[in-house]
Amino acid sequence: MLQTTVDVTSEIREGVGTTIAAFTGIGKLGVMDHMQVTRWEPPFICDVVHTGKVIKGTGRFQLTAIDVQTTRFDWSEEILAPRAVFLLIAPGLYAGVRISLMNLSRQLRQRK
Repeated sequence: MLQTTVDVTSEIREGVGTTIAAFTGIGKLGVMDHMQVTRWEPPFICDVVHTGKVIKGTGRFQLTAIDVQTTRFDWSEEILAPRAVFLLIAPGLYAGVRISLMNLSRQLRQRK
């Protein structure tokens, strides 16, 4: 994700129970998102629960094989956060997600 730094914050480095802190922003201005992995089925599914003070909810990252050369990436989130947080960060967040997904798509196409 654009302007996001992610750190594993638990002794568990992968799988169910792993905790993650993701800071999105510039300098000290931004949002910290704490998550814990709740389902781990590599390489296809990773579910998380957002456990922070501001951001709560769930998320899923899922890969589905379409054919031998094509994989679909589905990313879904159900986020519960104060309305003010969304009003302040929504435009930048939307733009950051779009740019990040376009960059990911470009990088994956170049690997072929």
